[in-house]
Amino acid sequence: MKINGKSFLVTGGAGFIGSNFVRYWLHHHPADQVVLLDALTYAGNLENLDTFIDAPNLHFVKGDIRDSEQLDLIFSTESIDKVVHFAAESHVDRSISGPKSFVETNVDGTLTLLEVARQHWTSDQNQRFIHVSTDGVYGSLLLDQPPSKETDSYQPNSPYAASKAASDHLVRAYHHTYQLPTVTIHASNNYGPYQFPEKLIPLMILNILEKKPLPIYGDGQNIREWIHVQDTCSAIEAVLQDGMVGEIYNVGGDHQCSNIDLVNLLCDLVDNRLDRNPQNSSRQLITFVTDRQGHDRRYALDSTKIQTELGWQLAEPFETGIQKTIDWYLEHQSWWEKVLSGEYRDYYTTQYENRLKQV
Repeated sequence: MKINGKSFLVTGGAGFIGSNFVRYWLHHHPADQVVLLDALTYAGNLENLDTFIDAPNLHFVKGDIRDSEQLDLIFSTESIDKVVHFAAESHVDRSISGPKSFVETNVDGTLTLLEVARQHWTSDQNQRFIHVSTDGVYGSLLLDQPPSKETDSYQPNSPYAASKAASDHLVRAYHHTYQLPTVTIHASNNYGPYQFPEKLIPLMILNILEKKPLPIYGDGQNIREWIHVQDTCSAIEAVLQDGMVGEIYNVGGDHQCSNIDLVNLLCDLVDNRLDRNPQNSSRQLITFVTDRQGHDRRYALDSTKIQTELGWQLAEPFETGIQKTIDWYLEHQSWWEKVLSGEYRDYYTTQYENRLKQV
């Protein structure tokens, strides 16, 4: 499928994965026009785009995916024929304390976007609606279960996962009912540069740097699969170029580890990078706190389908990717110092400091 010269709408393009994708796409496909739509909520940050924010073929629009009039105007004036839909409330902890906004953005917003695309698009075979979703829709795996496949049933357990599952079903329904050319991607846990520090890896890296307690939920044995964000971007590229409409593709990182093992590794890598005294290991900062409500034990994805059908392969092993990520945070102190101010402080107090007081 020809991509060059097309006009993209990237929703949530100032967030973590979205901004990495925009930078990736403009670097590899400089002829394309990209319209970046983002509401710039707490996790949206135009500084994530770095120098690309000034690119002549990038048009930023501040807006909400629930605003059908604004979306209609964008589709009309920008001749949008590709949508890569990242915009979402995405943190499980926040969904537990406030599920309503997750339904409003992830479900209602996706429905609005689908409907506007349906109204504007004809049967042009080059149009694509790429819906980026999560491994959490499959629910928790037992330790001896194989990774989740695209054909596995949905069993979402958190309000976040439930809202993404609902949006997945809407995307599927719009393809089946209206023949909208949709494709859904389920990705495992992403890590890399520009990630908001409510997520585990940047939270731990920054706390290690600042010698703050490292709060670990429960017994620390919850297992997640990790993928570098650049590999997720290349997977989306493969789906845009060769993916079959109406299909689902799982994108896993082929690296599963428990939270406690991951945090121990981060402590060792950061300490070594800073030449800290081994006698004062950052592991001493690890503090087990009250577990997250309904905490899923394990996620993992089977990526065989996208590998065999589209030829996609991981390019960044976890061992090198995590070191590059640590180096990025060390080299971009001004970025994360700004992020750690304001709303994040209130969130951290609510989510972690109150738990730490109970230890």
